[in-house]
This record gives sequence, C-alpha cells and structure tokens, in this order.
Amino acid sequence: MDYTQAAILALLQGLTEFLPISSSAHLVIPSLVLGWPDQGLAFDVAVHVGTLAAVVLFYRRDLFDMATACLGGKGQDAAGQRRLVAQLAVATLPAVLFGFAGDDFIEANLRSLPVIATTTLVFGLLLGVADRRGGGGAALSWGVAIAVGLAQALALIPGVSRSGVTITAALMLGLSRHDAARFSFLLSIPVIGGAGLLKVLDLMEQAAPVDWGALVFAALVAGITAYACIGLFLRLLDRIGLMPFVYYRIALAALLYAIWVA
Repeated sequence: MDYTQAAILALLQGLTEFLPISSSAHLVIPSLVLGWPDQGLAFDVAVHVGTLAAVVLFYRRDLFDMATACLGGKGQDAAGQRRLVAQLAVATLPAVLFGFAGDDFIEANLRSLPVIATTTLVFGLLLGVADRRGGGGAALSWGVAIAVGLAQALALIPGVSRSGVTITAALMLGLSRHDAARFSFLLSIPVIGGAGLLKVLDLMEQAAPVDWGALVFAALVAGITAYACIGLFLRLLDRIGLMPFVYYRIALAALLYAIWVA
C-alpha cells in the first residue's frame, strides 16, 4: 500500500467511523472500483488506534470525571458517573458475546456487496424513522443502555453502522439527539479498544514486515479526521438533524447496488 492509498482509506475510516453512514460500506468501494487489495491487518490496527485516540481525546473530561468517580469520588455527581460507567460496561457485553459467537459466520457469509448495500439502505431508513418520531427528554435508564447495547451488536454485520444503529435505538427509546450521540460515542471506546486489541494480538502472530511510516501516517490521518467529524457532527446535530445522513445512505446503497449489478 502506497501513501496515497493509505491516506484515502484512513480518511474514509476517520470520516465514517462516527458518522451514522457505515464505515464498512465505504471501505469496500475502493477495492471494488479501483481494484485495491485488502489493506491488511496492520493497517486495520493503525486506523483503530487513530479513531480510538480521537474519541478518547474528545471526551477526555468525561472520562476523567468517570475515572475520578470510580476511584473514590463522593457525592451525587460521582454516583451518576459510576452509574454511567456501569451502563457502558453492560451495554458493551452484547457486542462482545455476539462477536465471539458469530464472527466466523459473519466473515464467511455477510461481507458481500448485496448484504452491505441492503443493510446500508434498511438501517438508514430506520435512522430516518427514529429521527422523525423518536427523541425527547428521557433519561438514560438501565433498560435504554441494555437496548442500545443489543442494537450495537447488530453493527457486527457490515453496512449497519455502529454509530447509526446505536443512535437509532437511543432515539427510539426517548433520548435526545445529543444524549443519544454522546452515549453512542462513549460506548465506542471499549468496542474500538477491544477490537483493536484483538487485531494487535493477531498481528503479533504474523511474521510479515511492517511499514511503520505508512501506519503512523494512516493513524494520524484517521485520528485527526475522526476528531474533527465528532465535533462537527455534534455542533450541527440540532441544526440539520439526521435526515441528510439518511438521504446519503439511500444514495450510497443505490451506488452499491449498481456496482453489484454491473
């Protein structure tokens, strides 16, 4: 992989990791249209590190407050922070369990272009329904956290979009747009971190040479792009809503179907 390919793929990863438009649906296009080979395990690790660093840096104050509360903080605010940590932990479990149980099946059967096009379309439409009919001022309850965690497990299927399906579920259950997005992004930290760790362990078993320069470059591009996307998305969320992303997903699905037919 040359630096141009690394830049384009890392840029796509950074742009699509946290927007509700499915990173897998975008990353499949360069290989199909341009004939690029699979980016490889080391590249996957690099962009995971970049996007993880971006969300941790963006929510550094929240994470500091949660860590302080768990290390002995007192008062109502600390209790609320500990509750949030526990809710994030519980919401992470379904993705972990489904990942271990179904990863091989998904890898063998659900990474095809028609599947990605279909999930991009269907879950995009569900996002539109949630944006139009859901939302409100509900608090983050244990039931909501568990339901969002179960929805996140569906994102193991390519094209679903982890951020998209978790925001959809949270809106359907009454959370506001900003609360839904915040919980979704915080929930991504253990998921991205765990997935990255597994890829690192797999990478350690390989003896292939590693182009560290290209990997560091890819991590930086993915991280900077992801950080900017999170900030821009949250600033524009109340102003534009989620419908532009729904329309985009419909157009993307049409493109993927056209590529498949061709």
